[in-house]
Amino acid sequence: MEITWYGLSCFRISERKQTAVVTDPYNEDIGLPALKLKADVVTSSHEAAGHNYAKGVSGYQHALNGPGEYEIGGLFITGIATIGDNSNGRNVIYLFDYNGLTVAHVGDIQKVPKQTQIEDLEQVNILLVPVGGGNSLNAAQASELVSMLEPNIVTPMHYHHPQLKLELETVDRFLKEMGVTEPREEERLKITAGSLPEETETILLTPRF
Repeated sequence: MEITWYGLSCFRISERKQTAVVTDPYNEDIGLPALKLKADVVTSSHEAAGHNYAKGVSGYQHALNGPGEYEIGGLFITGIATIGDNSNGRNVIYLFDYNGLTVAHVGDIQKVPKQTQIEDLEQVNILLVPVGGGNSLNAAQASELVSMLEPNIVTPMHYHHPQLKLELETVDRFLKEMGVTEPREEERLKITAGSLPEETETILLTPRF
């Protein structure tokens, strides 16, 4: 599996000969360069210019923007609604299952959900979590969610970047909450089921513009 970050909450998740996904594509109005991505599936956690600009993605056959269970090209996707987190009243967490290797993209969630709300996330291998506050989790809340889920890998998203027009906290606060002094940094996250760390590891991805 390969995961590439394009800034804010936008990732491209792919596996050879399987369905490729782009999460939360953004409009360049937020300050980042225009997206020019290809994927089979586009997911949007909620209706906002920074999270639902499907026009930035080409080739997709499916656009998901709500809760439900989907099977697309051998990829199992579960959308879980969290109520009352955004101005439109809904945020959707997406769980992607690539042959047992699971990735959770929690979108623009504002509050740490109750345990009963996240039962489907108990076996998450890779957690993509907002850490910069604003309309989503801040560093302390994100750290709390990581402790609840205990994923193998956590990759922070939705935090400050000089080009962003949004006011968000830097990732440093989250690293401090996690007790990480020398985080692993990668241009892309390449992972297999056999290479997962036993204890939670924080990995920073360099945004690809």
